[in-house]
Amino acid sequence: MLDFAIHIAREAGKLLRDNLGRKIEINHKSRIDLVTEIDLASEQLIKEMIQSHFPKHQILAEEGGAQGGQSQYKWIIDPLDGTTNYAHGYPCFAVSIAIERAGEVIAGVVYDPMRDELFAAERGSGATLNNRPIHVSDTDKLSQALLVTGFPYDIRTTKRNNIDNFISFMMNAQAVRRDGSASLDLCYVACGRFDGFWEIGLNPWDSAAAHLIILEAGGVVTRFDGSEFSIYGNETLATNGLIHAEMMNQLTIGSAALK
Repeated sequence: MLDFAIHIAREAGKLLRDNLGRKIEINHKSRIDLVTEIDLASEQLIKEMIQSHFPKHQILAEEGGAQGGQSQYKWIIDPLDGTTNYAHGYPCFAVSIAIERAGEVIAGVVYDPMRDELFAAERGSGATLNNRPIHVSDTDKLSQALLVTGFPYDIRTTKRNNIDNFISFMMNAQAVRRDGSASLDLCYVACGRFDGFWEIGLNPWDSAAAHLIILEAGGVVTRFDGSEFSIYGNETLATNGLIHAEMMNQLTIGSAALK
């Protein structure tokens, strides 16, 4: 199934790459949450390919929601992670596909078609980038760490909008980036380009594949307080493990100081 997921991701990625820059139809799910015709086309392609091989499997997709039978297998897909980037022609986006069995993610693929970079992992077998093993960084101090984050789509209306944490980390880490594609951000932690990631309000399709890739690359993924992570939860803290405690502490301090 992992090989098949890789094949699907590459096919969907080709569709995204081939249509980047052309005039496309864009709709708004909310004031700043977009969906394009390419999101829908990519999702349809992925779903049709899965259903042709595994018709009884469940599917959870960003645009189409949940569907399928009672199989213990569930495919969790984001057909275009980084829609706002894509709509503006900014080449930072990905296809994310995870396979869950009986509630546990057992395989994941994140494909960046613009760089032709394919991140993949199977539980217990390590993580790879274009078939080469990857590992998290060895940065052991927050002050020397390059971090990355994102912001929720309801940033203008919710009190918990991540701005307080962003300011806190800007003052205590080496630098912070905001690229607009959570699955790629997480994979960059897995391969050592970033040292840590945190975000509030991710959906299962944002983190399902990439969190497994981080774990298999030697990293750590939890909630902000260090408790067990769930792709169906509201908090994601992912690091190389060495700065995890410092990031947990800063998340607490930053939120308290700016209330």
